[in-house]
Amino acid sequence: MGHITSDDFFGVSAYPTATFKITKVAYIKGAAAGANNANITGDLTIKGKTNSITFPAKVGVKGGVAAASGTATVDRTKFDIKYGSKSFFDGIGDKAINDDFTLSFNVIAK
Repeated sequence: MGHITSDDFFGVSAYPTATFKITKVAYIKGAAAGANNANITGDLTIKGKTNSITFPAKVGVKGGVAAASGTATVDRTKFDIKYGSKSFFDGIGDKAINDDFTLSFNVIAK
């Protein structure tokens, strides 16, 4: 935990929170019941850097309650998290850390 919270990664002392602001929800016509039925686009901010991301999700409203769940794949290097990245350090070999990570979420709103 110490290293992942350091400036090499998320720099939580300077950037204690990350944010995601939804800018668009596009429903997928003909999506199977219970499957991802929309593509969510939004602005993700990590370490003070903002990038737009889009990912599939299951969304709906029932009884006045809105719900959304899904998984987004994020390229950490777009947020200035370069430690151990093959994209920035030649010859790193088997010490490389994957540039992509996933964020899973389940949001419920009344």
